[in-house]
Amino acid sequence: MTQEIGGFAAFELHPNILAAVIATGYEEPSAIQQQSIPIIMAGHDMIGQAQTGTGKTAAFALPILHRIDPAKREPQALILAPTRELALQVATAFETYAKQMPGVTVVAVYGGAPMGPQLKAIRNGAQIVVATPGRLCDHLRRDEKVLATVNHLVLDEADEMLKLGFMDDLEVIFKALPATRQTVLFSATLPQSIRAIAERHLRDPKHVKIQTKTQTVTAIEQAHLLVHADQKTSAVLSLLEVEDFDALIMFVRTKQATLDLASALEAKGYKAAALNGDIAQNQRERVIESLKDGRLDIVVATDVAARGLDVPRITHVFNVDMPYDPESYVHRIGRTGRAGREGRALLLVTPRERRMLQVIERVTGQKVAEVRLPDAQAVLDARIKKLTNSLAPLVADAESTHGDLLDRLTADIGCSPRALAAALLRKATNGQALTLAAIERDRPLVPTSAPRERSDRSSSGDRPERSGADRERRAPVPLAEGRARCRTALGARDGIAAKNLLGAILNEGGLAREAIGRIQVRDSFSLVELPEDGLERLLTKLKDTRVAGKQLKLRRYRED
Repeated sequence: MTQEIGGFAAFELHPNILAAVIATGYEEPSAIQQQSIPIIMAGHDMIGQAQTGTGKTAAFALPILHRIDPAKREPQALILAPTRELALQVATAFETYAKQMPGVTVVAVYGGAPMGPQLKAIRNGAQIVVATPGRLCDHLRRDEKVLATVNHLVLDEADEMLKLGFMDDLEVIFKALPATRQTVLFSATLPQSIRAIAERHLRDPKHVKIQTKTQTVTAIEQAHLLVHADQKTSAVLSLLEVEDFDALIMFVRTKQATLDLASALEAKGYKAAALNGDIAQNQRERVIESLKDGRLDIVVATDVAARGLDVPRITHVFNVDMPYDPESYVHRIGRTGRAGREGRALLLVTPRERRMLQVIERVTGQKVAEVRLPDAQAVLDARIKKLTNSLAPLVADAESTHGDLLDRLTADIGCSPRALAAALLRKATNGQALTLAAIERDRPLVPTSAPRERSDRSSSGDRPERSGADRERRAPVPLAEGRARCRTALGARDGIAAKNLLGAILNEGGLAREAIGRIQVRDSFSLVELPEDGLERLLTKLKDTRVAGKQLKLRRYRED
């Protein structure tokens, strides 16, 4: 522990911030943190060139929190992020580091959520505002003075913001901020457009550049599975049916998730246990020993709880929840493939997490192949194989030891040997489904895989459709009476899910839930059924609505 405190204590951070950092389990500052924290703490403007996954969030969050005055109930720091997902991730990081700082409040501001509570949180004095540019501009239109007290600005992943078309929004935000602010800009690349922003809006900035070392984990077979967030447990159970593992560790983000998933596994007959920060050291040691000697086969753990865990018999790692950065991913999957043994790592990816998967591939220098959930036939074959393997050793002398009992039972019950054998199999399998129909019924829903690379936008803002894709060519389902179908150029490849569109339309359009019909999300566009009555007024009302940082731009869909 002394080494951990020594690493971050060198920055002379506020003791409460330092305590929160140590509580997260971080040991030594990363390269970007080593160079950036002193510069930002000294109040200089800065340009940081670093990839996602280098620890840059802490590089700006820690010194900014150090300079925040909790007694002032007003916005003091603004962090701009290109996407809703990154904004939420950064806001969570600030909340983690500010846990022991009474009075410090963080608010995340993004499209697809109600504007009222966001603006209220800002006016009530949230000192840290983490926002997407589009939604923040929406708030500025309501209250142009909302950023008047901000004295620290961070542009996180500035190059991504420009790729998404936020240049105009950024200029609006710059004008609304005090000229005396400190400005910090982070970007993986520094094209001319970024350099131009720096020349216009930064004052004598210090430069920090970090070269990311390629990390390889070649001894481990890696794969990812696309899955909806609420179907993760079902997906895990399906995968376990067909994966041939000795011991397995599953990683999740929260303590509660370790308990919930371990409980679900135990209910299905697996020898599983949870491992999290609330578990006492003596109990933790018992769990690890049980995993080593075979009394346990599966451990569900958080990153911090799994530090130092070294069990050679672990053949599989399941990343049930996406890690926060590529380094955590490498550490996680390094729990398998040890001592010259083969290992297998599976990563569950929700539609919104595709971008982080790309970052992991870029940093590790390895492709993480996509796999599908096992189909019903594969699950059925695996169940029958397990049953066969358990019964085969018993057959040799079963007739000599239990033949007479078989005869008596068939006579007493009045059934055939086949009927009795079937009843005993039902009991032996605890009623587990051994038919294709039953297995298919229980299979989780899986998102349709979308292209990994973004297409260029056309001048109108729409994305070009893939004419060869069956998914794009599907005919829309018939409309219900009184409804009209509308189209937006936002689709799955934008990280959009039906609930995002539903939330945005409900919040901004003022409709009741039952007024909105079927929502169909395709790769490059989405279709939404809305009331025919008053449609034009509604579309006008939704004109400036943004979802995941992008304009919704709903239009009536002509099917001819």
